[in-house]
Amino acid sequence: MNRTFTIIKPDSMRAGVEGKIIDILLSRGFRIAAMRATRLSEQKAGEFYAIHKEKPFFGELMEYMTSGQVIVAVLERDDAVAELRRTVGATNPQKAEPGTIRAMFGTDVTMNAIHASDSDENAKIEAAHFFSEEDYCL
Repeated sequence: MNRTFTIIKPDSMRAGVEGKIIDILLSRGFRIAAMRATRLSEQKAGEFYAIHKEKPFFGELMEYMTSGQVIVAVLERDDAVAELRRTVGATNPQKAEPGTIRAMFGTDVTMNAIHASDSDENAKIEAAHFFSEEDYCL
């Protein structure tokens, strides 16, 4: 069993589709190892998205990700990172496969409903921003 990390983003929370997204994740065989609702501070969002600091969209991303509540979660299943990436779909919802979370709930490249880690290494790093090993349900 592998772990991955996800954030259900502010646009999904405002639209009230977080339950539907969680249902999709569970139906695809994910187990929730840790989950909490939170609101990202400027500092927390800046630390999490530091890799994008020099990119032109950084300011917009920061404003968006601190604009409302999010759900952060660590998910488990075999091939967790790759399967979550398949489940969420392409970053641009207009290019996402039908039936993926972003195709169903995303509106654009920034407001694309959900974040999914892109590697096992990044999943561990990203999860550590929000959870410690003691937080995980075994």
